[in-house]
Amino acid sequence: MAELRLASVNKVLISGRLTRDAEVRYTPAGSPVSTLPVAINRRYKSQDGEWRSEATYVNVVAWDKLAERAGQVAKKGAAVMVEGRLQSRSYEASDGARRTVLEIRAERLQFLDRRPQETGEGRESDESEHSESGDMQDAEGENDLPF
Repeated sequence: MAELRLASVNKVLISGRLTRDAEVRYTPAGSPVSTLPVAINRRYKSQDGEWRSEATYVNVVAWDKLAERAGQVAKKGAAVMVEGRLQSRSYEASDGARRTVLEIRAERLQFLDRRPQETGEGRESDESEHSESGDMQDAEGENDLPF
Protein backbone atom coordinates (compact mmCIF):
# COMPACT_ATOMS: atom_id res chain seq x y z
CA MET A 1 0.00 0.00 0.00
CA ALA A 2 1.34 3.42 -0.95
CA GLU A 3 2.25 5.83 1.81
CA LEU A 4 -0.05 8.87 2.05
CA ARG A 5 1.88 12.14 1.76
CA LEU A 6 0.25 15.24 3.16
CA ALA A 7 1.37 18.76 2.45
CA SER A 8 2.68 20.53 5.51
CA VAL A 9 1.07 23.96 5.86
CA ASN A 10 1.37 26.09 8.97
CA LYS A 11 0.04 29.56 8.17
CA VAL A 12 -2.07 31.84 10.37
CA LEU A 13 -3.69 35.17 9.49
CA ILE A 14 -5.60 37.05 12.19
CA SER A 15 -6.75 40.59 12.86
CA GLY A 16 -7.76 42.04 16.17
CA ARG A 17 -6.82 44.59 18.82
CA LEU A 18 -3.91 44.57 21.24
CA THR A 19 -4.97 44.07 24.86
CA ARG A 20 -1.82 45.77 26.23
CA ASP A 21 1.30 47.58 25.07
CA ALA A 22 4.04 45.37 23.63
CA GLU A 23 7.11 45.05 25.83
CA VAL A 24 10.46 44.05 24.43
CA ARG A 25 12.67 41.78 26.52
CA TYR A 26 15.93 40.07 25.67
CA THR A 27 17.01 36.44 25.86
CA PRO A 28 20.27 35.59 27.67
CA ALA A 29 21.87 35.45 24.20
CA GLY A 30 20.72 39.04 23.52
CA SER A 31 17.90 38.36 21.03
CA PRO A 32 14.92 40.72 21.37
CA VAL A 33 11.50 39.11 21.82
CA SER A 34 8.09 40.71 22.29
CA THR A 35 4.72 39.21 23.18
CA LEU A 36 1.65 40.91 21.74
CA PRO A 37 -1.66 39.76 23.24
CA VAL A 38 -4.40 40.08 20.61
CA ALA A 39 -8.18 39.97 21.14
CA ILE A 40 -10.12 38.68 18.13
CA ASN A 41 -13.84 39.47 18.15
CA ARG A 42 -16.43 37.34 16.40
CA ARG A 43 -20.03 38.46 15.90
CA TYR A 44 -22.67 35.87 15.18
CA LYS A 45 -26.42 35.45 15.20
CA SER A 46 -27.66 33.04 17.87
CA GLN A 47 -30.44 30.52 17.33
CA ASP A 48 -32.92 32.94 18.91
CA GLY A 49 -32.00 35.55 16.26
CA GLU A 50 -30.02 37.91 18.50
CA TRP A 51 -26.59 39.19 17.59
CA ARG A 52 -23.87 38.15 20.02
CA SER A 53 -20.16 38.56 20.15
CA GLU A 54 -17.35 36.57 21.68
CA ALA A 55 -13.65 37.26 22.03
CA THR A 56 -10.74 34.90 21.55
CA TYR A 57 -7.40 35.87 23.05
CA VAL A 58 -4.17 34.81 21.37
CA ASN A 59 -0.55 35.58 22.20
CA VAL A 60 1.62 36.60 19.27
CA VAL A 61 5.39 36.39 19.64
CA ALA A 62 7.74 38.54 17.54
CA TRP A 63 11.52 38.12 17.45
CA ASP A 64 14.55 40.19 16.52
CA LYS A 65 13.97 43.39 14.47
CA LEU A 66 10.24 42.73 14.27
CA ALA A 67 10.10 42.58 18.10
CA GLU A 68 12.01 45.84 18.47
CA ARG A 69 9.80 47.66 15.96
CA ALA A 70 6.63 46.27 17.52
CA GLY A 71 7.85 47.48 20.91
CA GLN A 72 8.02 51.01 19.50
CA VAL A 73 4.56 51.16 17.90
CA ALA A 74 2.34 48.40 19.39
CA LYS A 75 0.07 50.11 21.92
CA LYS A 76 -2.99 48.84 23.78
CA GLY A 77 -6.13 49.05 21.63
CA ALA A 78 -4.27 49.25 18.31
CA ALA A 79 -5.82 47.31 15.45
CA VAL A 80 -3.34 44.84 14.02
CA MET A 81 -3.19 42.15 11.35
CA VAL A 82 -0.77 39.31 12.04
CA GLU A 83 0.61 36.81 9.57
CA GLY A 84 2.64 33.97 11.01
CA ARG A 85 2.66 30.35 12.03
CA LEU A 86 1.49 28.29 15.00
CA GLN A 87 4.21 27.35 17.42
CA SER A 88 4.05 25.37 20.65
CA ARG A 89 6.47 25.41 23.54
CA SER A 90 6.64 23.73 26.93
CA TYR A 91 7.87 25.04 30.24
CA GLU A 92 7.85 24.06 33.90
CA ALA A 93 5.48 26.18 35.99
CA SER A 94 6.31 27.39 39.48
CA ASP A 95 4.25 24.52 40.95
CA GLY A 96 6.45 22.01 39.11
CA ALA A 97 3.80 21.04 36.55
CA ARG A 98 4.73 20.87 32.88
CA ARG A 99 2.72 23.33 30.74
CA THR A 100 2.37 23.61 26.97
CA VAL A 101 1.49 26.86 25.23
CA LEU A 102 0.26 27.35 21.66
CA GLU A 103 0.99 30.80 20.24
CA ILE A 104 1.53 32.57 16.93
CA ARG A 105 5.09 33.28 15.79
CA ALA A 106 4.76 36.56 13.86
CA GLU A 107 6.34 36.77 10.44
CA ARG A 108 4.55 39.98 9.49
CA LEU A 109 2.64 42.65 11.42
CA GLN A 110 0.48 45.37 9.94
CA PHE A 111 -1.01 48.12 12.08
CA LEU A 112 -4.42 49.03 10.71
CA ASP A 113 -5.19 52.25 12.56
CA ARG A 114 -4.70 55.49 10.71
CA ARG A 115 -1.50 57.28 11.52
CA PRO A 116 -1.89 60.35 13.69
CA GLN A 117 -1.32 63.67 11.94
CA GLU A 118 2.01 65.39 12.49
CA THR A 119 1.12 66.42 16.04
CA GLY A 120 3.76 64.33 17.75
CA GLU A 121 1.08 62.17 19.36
CA GLY A 122 0.51 58.47 18.90
CA ARG A 123 2.97 55.92 17.68
CA GLU A 124 6.44 56.81 16.56
CA SER A 125 7.94 54.93 13.66
CA ASP A 126 10.90 55.01 11.35
CA GLU A 127 9.61 55.26 7.77
CA SER A 128 12.69 53.48 6.44
CA GLU A 129 11.85 50.31 8.34
CA HIS A 130 8.28 49.73 7.20
CA SER A 131 5.79 50.92 4.66
CA GLU A 132 3.34 53.78 5.04
CA SER A 133 0.55 51.33 5.92
CA GLY A 134 2.36 50.20 9.07
CA ASP A 135 3.49 46.93 7.49
CA MET A 136 6.44 45.19 9.15
CA GLN A 137 8.07 41.88 8.24
CA ASP A 138 10.30 39.48 10.12
CA ALA A 139 13.70 39.41 8.43
CA GLU A 140 13.63 35.60 8.59
CA GLY A 141 10.44 35.44 6.52
CA GLU A 142 11.50 37.88 3.79
CA ASN A 143 13.40 35.38 1.65
CA ASP A 144 11.29 32.25 1.94
CA LEU A 145 8.96 32.91 -1.01
CA PRO A 146 8.64 29.88 -3.30
CA PHE A 147 8.79 31.95 -6.51
